[in-house]
Amino acid sequence: MPKRRDEAEEEKPKALTTYTIKLDDSQMEKLRAVVAAKYWEEVEVPYARFAFKGPKVNVTAYTSGKVLVAGKETEDFVQNIIEAEVTGTPKLGYDEVHNPEWFEPHAGLDESGKGDLFGPVVAATVIAEKPAIDAWRAAGVRDSKSIEDSQILKLDEVIRNTPGVVVEVVYCGMAKYNELMLKPQANLNRLLAWQHARALEAALQKKWVGRGLLDQFSKEPLVQRELKKRGLERFNLEMRTKAESDPVVAAASVVARAEFVRQMRELAREFGEKLRFGAGADAKAQAAQIIERFGAKALGRFAKLHFRTSYEVVSAAGKLDELPLKMPKEKTEWKR
Repeated sequence: MPKRRDEAEEEKPKALTTYTIKLDDSQMEKLRAVVAAKYWEEVEVPYARFAFKGPKVNVTAYTSGKVLVAGKETEDFVQNIIEAEVTGTPKLGYDEVHNPEWFEPHAGLDESGKGDLFGPVVAATVIAEKPAIDAWRAAGVRDSKSIEDSQILKLDEVIRNTPGVVVEVVYCGMAKYNELMLKPQANLNRLLAWQHARALEAALQKKWVGRGLLDQFSKEPLVQRELKKRGLERFNLEMRTKAESDPVVAAASVVARAEFVRQMRELAREFGEKLRFGAGADAKAQAAQIIERFGAKALGRFAKLHFRTSYEVVSAAGKLDELPLKMPKEKTEWKR
């Protein structure tokens, strides 16, 4: 009988991982005694104070005081031996062992509203250190896409009220946004890069850190170019997809989403009912209602006019003479 998927996964060997820590002389000797008591094979390693080879993990202690642990049982060894017996500190969690960079001082950058017909695009920067990150993880701060909007504002308040944390948001009001995006050479990614750079610069003026992580929205280094213009070349900004796994980027995603939700509520009050997120059929229907209630030119107070949906709604209402939007390019049909 073929094995179930969960059974097969359980039988997979643990991946090889590494961990480094700095110990003083007394801690070094304590570690040596603990490992020697396990009757592991002692091996010679250049420049090492001592080294032991265990069944599923190797331990190398260098004369500099650095200890390197490597193997399939690294996490267990660090938690149960180094942290519990040698240093006497609380056991580290999985993420602290495998993602130590998450808990170092750094900036997280994310945005919200880019794909929504209504409301602005909000860029947020958050700078934090380990005590704040630990508190946020306990409070449930994570990627905003997995949090209900009713909870977003509460978590945003938690983040903003955490001691030692810097929070900055940048967005354009709808009138300014549409003025910029309706220019002939306008590009949303370049505008967003400018917003990110401005928010980051403001945050760094309050608290300097050497690096940051951005949830990647473009293959080009657009934000880095903007930072260079602002004299921030020595700041190391990394970009990658799904960066919200980093807790500080997750916090930035919550802050950006919370501000977007607040802006959407303001627009909803003017419209008279809750506005739809996204750019689907419901949002399109509401755009048509805006034109009917307030006139075609009023659409720019609520919606992103460079969206294809805006052109289609204005065109269907026969109002292109009142709001002369440019016909969007034809959609590209990709062949397999």
